[in-house]
Amino acid sequence: MSIPKEQQRDLLLRVARKEMLQRGLEPDFPAPALAEAERMVAPGAPFAADVRDLRDLAWCSIDNDDSRDLDQLTVASALPGGGVKVMVAVADVSALVAAGSAVDAHAGTNTTSIYTPPQNFPMLPERLSTDLTSLNPGEDRLAMVVETAVDGTGGTGASSVYRAIVRNQAKLTYSGVGAWLEGRGELPAEAATVPGLADGLRLQDQAAQRLKKYRHEHGALELETIEVRAHFDGDAVSALLAEERNRAKEIIEDFMIAANGAIARFLEGRGFPVMRRVVRSPERWQRIVDIAVDYGDHLPAEPDAKALHEFLVRRRAADPLRFPDLSLSVIKLLGRGEYVATFPGADVTGHFGLAVNDYTHSTAPNRRYPDLITQRLLKAALAGQPIPYGREPLEALATHCTRKEDDAKKVERLLRKAAAACLLDGWIGREFDGLVTGASAKGTWVRIFDPPVEGRVERGAQGLEVGDRVRVKLIHTDPERGFIDFARTGHIEVGRRR
Repeated sequence: MSIPKEQQRDLLLRVARKEMLQRGLEPDFPAPALAEAERMVAPGAPFAADVRDLRDLAWCSIDNDDSRDLDQLTVASALPGGGVKVMVAVADVSALVAAGSAVDAHAGTNTTSIYTPPQNFPMLPERLSTDLTSLNPGEDRLAMVVETAVDGTGGTGASSVYRAIVRNQAKLTYSGVGAWLEGRGELPAEAATVPGLADGLRLQDQAAQRLKKYRHEHGALELETIEVRAHFDGDAVSALLAEERNRAKEIIEDFMIAANGAIARFLEGRGFPVMRRVVRSPERWQRIVDIAVDYGDHLPAEPDAKALHEFLVRRRAADPLRFPDLSLSVIKLLGRGEYVATFPGADVTGHFGLAVNDYTHSTAPNRRYPDLITQRLLKAALAGQPIPYGREPLEALATHCTRKEDDAKKVERLLRKAAAACLLDGWIGREFDGLVTGASAKGTWVRIFDPPVEGRVERGAQGLEVGDRVRVKLIHTDPERGFIDFARTGHIEVGRRR
């Protein structure tokens, strides 16, 4: 089904909206929510007595080049003995979005921002997410601050959580900061104008590398996947661009993991429930063991995060070019993350991939509803107020957020495939090398390497398993339905034995 190039963006937008509606997601904000947002104003002075004034610190945001909903700022300072004090400021979205409001109702329906190639569908109206609740440069904003000491080994000491007023001194990007930290570029101009920020960024990088090393030593998995964005030339999909991992992304990832753990422990210590983010012990561990055997390696019979991490480290060193392929296979076999409401005294399920027990989502309240729920719990705990959610409502919210996150991911996945189908239009008959990423009664899927596109194996799928290498031919595309179909044509090299 061929689509004229000048119609591809409109087609993708139509597909996105249709798929959202079919899954019970709202592509448009209800009029009452928009009207409510228009009436809002950013909180201003005088601030409450428990709000610290931290506007003079060298705060900065580091995000994607096109990000406008800035959820967190970071800053670091040296401690005696070689430690680093890490501070994360999270936008105080709950100061404006009240439980039960029209804006909250829409956010609670979708539970997440949805990112598709033709258009993003934010969880909150842009009046909030890109303005009043976004930590924009030069603006005074209320925030929840998490302060953690990182020692020389990457271990974290005592942490504290409090309210503050902050000001973003520099809006930075992963690409710019990453290139500078890795010696591939100059210090971004936005950072160069802020006294002390260059040294602060190096401290942030130092602390993040320590945190990463410590987590991996304790079993956090070494994974690297290829994230792809569709690039448009006018209204036509012209390329699929892989985003590169760099040291700037690791700053944010590791600081957010530390902050989320600190907040989970803070709530637990105050006798509050926690909306935890968990990844259970993998049900398909045996298939992961089999993949290791195919590489001439060994894993224990029972799930063991540290052993899996060590295997992944060995494979990264042996074959860095294809390591993302192995990572993708392992991620598929680990299973999905989910939200679980836990209460004082209950057994806690941890996050297998991060090798942590105390973990929540709290650092992106503009984009994720569980983070907004956690923020309300946190503020009540700080103020000594009653718990704002009962057991049954919080458990129901955890289940709902997991289900709607799954729906949102399916929309995003479909649109990535639809965009890829637009790009591959006219390529029927070409052959590609690929990796099997899914194999079940529902079908078998393969991701080709160049361009990085996933599709279904319609012919010759018998006997294929996740992690197998195959040669496939493109036989059909349908952008309207997000279909990319392949036929297996070549031999299979199971697990790429060496």
